[in-house]
Amino acid sequence: MNILLIGSGGREHTLAWKINQSNKLTRLFIAPGNAGTASLGENVDIKVDDFEMLGKFAFEHKIDMIVVGPEVPLVKGIHDYFSESRELSQIAVIGPQKRGAMLEGSKKFANEFMLRNNIPTAKFISISKNNIEEGLKYFESTPPPFVLKADGLAAGKGVVILDDAGKAKEELKLMLEGKFGESSKTVVIEEFLKGIEISIFALTDGQSYKILPEAKDYKRIGENDTGLNTGGMGAVSPVPFADKIFLDRIEKRIIKPTIQGLIKENIVYKGFLYFGLINCDGNPYVIEYNVRMGDPEAEVVIPRMECDLLDLFDGVANNSLAEKQLGIDIRSVATVMLVSGGYPGSYDKGKEISNLNEVKDSIVFHAGTKKVDGKIITNGGRVISISSYGKDFRDALSNSYKAAEIINFEKKYYRRDIGFDL
Repeated sequence: MNILLIGSGGREHTLAWKINQSNKLTRLFIAPGNAGTASLGENVDIKVDDFEMLGKFAFEHKIDMIVVGPEVPLVKGIHDYFSESRELSQIAVIGPQKRGAMLEGSKKFANEFMLRNNIPTAKFISISKNNIEEGLKYFESTPPPFVLKADGLAAGKGVVILDDAGKAKEELKLMLEGKFGESSKTVVIEEFLKGIEISIFALTDGQSYKILPEAKDYKRIGENDTGLNTGGMGAVSPVPFADKIFLDRIEKRIIKPTIQGLIKENIVYKGFLYFGLINCDGNPYVIEYNVRMGDPEAEVVIPRMECDLLDLFDGVANNSLAEKQLGIDIRSVATVMLVSGGYPGSYDKGKEISNLNEVKDSIVFHAGTKKVDGKIITNGGRVISISSYGKDFRDALSNSYKAAEIINFEKKYYRRDIGFDL
């Protein structure tokens, strides 16, 4: 099979690493890719949402399947673009159609979907400029903390949690005035749920599904979960508190009703589905859906999958996923993200990365990197994700931290407390 993988981050390098192990693979192209994916296939300089150029490339290179990594092309309708084209409709797309991608593209849509399908989540109200008074009164009648979410995609930055009603009112006004652009023209205000978070992933062909290994990621830039939110500073899998009883509750109360709801509402969904959950005294609630693999969770989940990933994708494309086998490695995997100094604020690019070849006992997944004149340089805020196996998450983390010391670039930073709350 000729595969075109869309994206350029650590998730895409991890997917490329796994796809590259498949007996079904003929050629692998990555658009646009990074310095890491270049060693596994051929990088193609096309933007993830340039559907016309992606379609032209896919047609000319006889692509059999497109695997979509990031959310933006899914929310913009890449699946629909291919399926509605006479020339391209035979190409399988791993990733939901535009209507299914609304589960991530609109918090309001996702919350209303959960309400209709009796899926446990926080109580919520949707606020626009037309009913702003309802939002302002909510802060006066409800005890803090207050959770405000931009309705649309905001690159992981559209969630604000505040303890003060006055500040919450000001924040609501700022968001509705366009603090997050079009994304916050509608704001969802949610009940605050107290507990510990966990990431659950399923792969579905729209009828059946496979539950992938669970993970826990760490979003804040500072240790002890302080400071600004990032795209993710590290992750571990499995998660110690996620025992069989809890995981069974997740499947029964959340995963099954979600898949059944998609079927009932005639939403065609083929691909990964992420459930961002919170464990409230042993009961799982959905905080958010994502319509793709998480990052950096991919860097711990995919290494634990004992399967031919292309074979699973083939099952997704041909509605035969139920017949496919998914084994799970019993070992733990932990990943630690090396980021540019200043991230998630302003940071410099173009810093040379050294000692990558000296890492022996870990897998180095590239995120924000590119190759220039034979050198690998930084090209983003999150630069390198270091994943390691271990007998438990502490053992795995120990291996990743050893590698984190070896790899170098100017102003390198990483959190030294991943897994601190487990």
